Amino acid sequence: MLSALLNAFRVRDLRRKIIFTLSIIALYRLGSYIPVPGVPIGALTGAFSDPSNPSLLMLNLFSGNALSNFSVFSLGIMPYITASIIMQLMQGVIPSLQRMAREGESGQRRVTQITRYLCLGLGLINAIGYLFLFQSPQYGVILTTELPSFITASVIVLTLVAGVGFIMWMGELITQRGVGNGMSLIIFANIIAGFPTAIMQSATMQSVGLTVLIIIVVLAVIPGIVLIERAQRRIPINYAKRILGRRVMGGQSTYIPLKVNGAGVIPIIFASSLLYFPAQLAVFFNVGWLNDFSNALAGGWLNWVLNFTLIVFFCFFYTSMVFNPEDTADNLRKQGGFIPGVRPGANTVQYIKNVLNRITLPGGIYIGLIAVVPSILFNFTGDTLISAFGGTSILIMVGVALDTMSKLESQLKQHHYEGFFK
Repeated sequence: MLSALLNAFRVRDLRRKIIFTLSIIALYRLGSYIPVPGVPIGALTGAFSDPSNPSLLMLNLFSGNALSNFSVFSLGIMPYITASIIMQLMQGVIPSLQRMAREGESGQRRVTQITRYLCLGLGLINAIGYLFLFQSPQYGVILTTELPSFITASVIVLTLVAGVGFIMWMGELITQRGVGNGMSLIIFANIIAGFPTAIMQSATMQSVGLTVLIIIVVLAVIPGIVLIERAQRRIPINYAKRILGRRVMGGQSTYIPLKVNGAGVIPIIFASSLLYFPAQLAVFFNVGWLNDFSNALAGGWLNWVLNFTLIVFFCFFYTSMVFNPEDTADNLRKQGGFIPGVRPGANTVQYIKNVLNRITLPGGIYIGLIAVVPSILFNFTGDTLISAFGGTSILIMVGVALDTMSKLESQLKQHHYEGFFK
C-alpha cells in the first residue's frame, strides 16, 4: 500500500491530479465553516447535539457538519445526488430521455445539463424548507433585524442555492481533472471530517471502553464489506469462430461480471427518503396524527422492519433499472456470443434474470443488515458514535475508497508500476 502511494507521486500527471483533488476538498471543507449572512454563528449547535432526531443527524453528517454551522454549504451534495437518482429513474420511464442518454457524448451532456438544473431546483426547495424549519419554535433561530426580514430570508436562500451550485462545480472539476468521482469523494470527506468529534462525544458522554469497542468492531467489519463489495458472479461467455478469408474472427472466451451488491447505497437512500418524508411533513403542518405517525416511523421496531423491507425491495428495483438482461442478450447475439449450454434469445434472457435474482437477494439482505443493525444497537446503547458512523457511513466510505483506488490502480499500471491490489 505504501509503495503504491509513493509510486503514484512519482508519476507527474498523477501527482498533479492527486494534489488538485486534495486542494478542491480543502476548499470545500473551508466553505463548510463560512456561515450564511443574517444567521447568528452557532445558533444551531445545541440542536444537533440531541440524538433524538436521526434524520437531521444523518443530513448533518453528509454535509460535514456544515448544516449545524448553517454555512454556505449547508445543503451539501444531497440535492445533486437526489437529482442524479431522479434522472436515472426517469430514463427508464421516459423513452426520450433514454434515447438521449444513448446518443453518446452529446446526449450525455444534455442529460448532465438537465441534472444540473434539477439540482438547483431541489436546492431551492430545500433552502426554503430549512429556513422555515430552523425558524420554527423547535429550533428558534432568529434572523438579523438590520434589514427587512424578507430581504434577509431571500439572501439566505440565494446563498444556500449558490452553495449547491458551487459544490456541484467542484465535484465535476474533481471528476474531470482529479482522481475518482468528485461527488463521492466529497461525501467521503464529509464523513471523515466528523469522525474525531464523534469519538470525543462518545468517550465523554458514554465511556472510553465502549468507544474503543465500537472502533474495534468497525475495523473488524470493514474487511467483510470489502469482500462483499468486490464479490462478483461471473457468467461465462464464448464467441463463435468466424472465418473471413484467411482471418479467423472470434473464438475468445470472456465473462459478464455481476456484482453481488450492484445497487450500492442507493436502496438505503430511497428507503430513508420514504421513511423520513412523513417527519418532514409533520414539521410543516404540525398535525397530531401525522406527528404520531412520523414518530412511529422514526425509530423502534416498525422503523427497523420497514427499513429492511424497503431496502431489499429497492435493491431489486434499482438493479432492474441499471441492468437490462434483454439488451445484454441482444448484444451477445449480434456479436456472436453465447453462454455455454444456454440457447441464444429468450433462454439467455431468462438465464441472466435467474442469476441476477439469486445474487440480488443476498445483496439486499446484506445492505439491509448493514443499515438496520447499527440503528438497533444505538437504540440500546444511545452512543452517538454508532448513530453517526453506522453501516451506511461505513458502506459509503469503503465503496468510495475502493473506487478511487481502482482508478489509481489503472493509471499506475499504465506507467508499469505495481498497484494497490495484488
